[in-house]
Amino acid sequence: MAGRLSIDNFWAVIPAGGAGTRLWPLSRQGKPKFLRDLTGSGRSLLQETYDRLHVLADDRFIVVTGAAHQEAVLEQIPELIGAAEVLAEPSPRDSMAAIGLAAAVLELKDPEAIMGSFAADHVITRAKKFTEAVRTAVEVARDGWLVTLGITPTFASSAYGYVHQAGELDGHPGVGLVDTFVEKPSEAVAERYLAEGGYRWNAGMFVARPTVLLDLLATWHPDFAAALREIAAKPERLPVLWNKLPKIAVDNAIAEPAASAGKVAVVPAEFGWDDVGDFDSLATLLDAALTVDSEGPTVLGEKSLVHSIDSTGLVVPNSGRTIAIVGLEDVVVVDTPDAVLITTRARAQQVKQVVAGLKEAHLDDLT
Repeated sequence: MAGRLSIDNFWAVIPAGGAGTRLWPLSRQGKPKFLRDLTGSGRSLLQETYDRLHVLADDRFIVVTGAAHQEAVLEQIPELIGAAEVLAEPSPRDSMAAIGLAAAVLELKDPEAIMGSFAADHVITRAKKFTEAVRTAVEVARDGWLVTLGITPTFASSAYGYVHQAGELDGHPGVGLVDTFVEKPSEAVAERYLAEGGYRWNAGMFVARPTVLLDLLATWHPDFAAALREIAAKPERLPVLWNKLPKIAVDNAIAEPAASAGKVAVVPAEFGWDDVGDFDSLATLLDAALTVDSEGPTVLGEKSLVHSIDSTGLVVPNSGRTIAIVGLEDVVVVDTPDAVLITTRARAQQVKQVVAGLKEAHLDDLT
């Protein structure tokens, strides 16, 4: 039975991929960040994503994940077994292939479908505002638009991409037209965006009719769209065609050119959002969730394992060992059974370079 918040013909698509290399050694290829509880809620990011979409989609889900993670996804969300599709990618091909494959499957499954793509590894607060934004996006998408949810920026971030609203969309009060998608800007440019107004964070959330999305892809990448439709019609062709697909993000493949062509709408979104891109953003997220002021670093895990003197930052005790910190400001310590990371919040973005170095050294078992 459909819930009272359920949206007719709305399908939730969850791309569950990426290794989360800036969160190493907590996030690994074998167990990436979307399979981990990074908020202390007792639910993984994937499970939290499912929870907030379930009220809108009931059992209409498509999860696209790597073949190596398909079993773990089903273990974490057993409700998907038999009630939804979990599509396994033979290899990573970036977000356009994942979202496009879901669109191609839905195009055949439900001619009236409206799909909404929401990454498995984001943290969202103010669930009511999220629900309202998705509802609005679905109504706009029914009219044939590619719709993105634009997050109201709360600070000048150089870690996020932006969308620029060029004007209002006729027939949909409060919804805007997008003329530009902007890659991650410098901090100075981000500050200018905030001062000028009209710019919103690009959270990579897209809502559209599957055929609209695939037809846009066919406009700029016709062979790509044709291959996805062939895979959906003949799943046995997946092993042959998948690795020939381009590695390209959905933003670059369709969102940017479609915006230039006047075919993208933006729904202003007022909910809290974080893509938990590194340990600095994770520390900020956890600090904001604290209900009781406390001294010392923020701890994600067993607090009794951490002993600090005159120190601040983030500590993740994940090996069972005791961790002692003395006289360090904004430190990041992540302790796992086979690797330890020590850095600062200011240098958290560079953790990705460590993973690249481990791969170059053929230490793939650590990545």
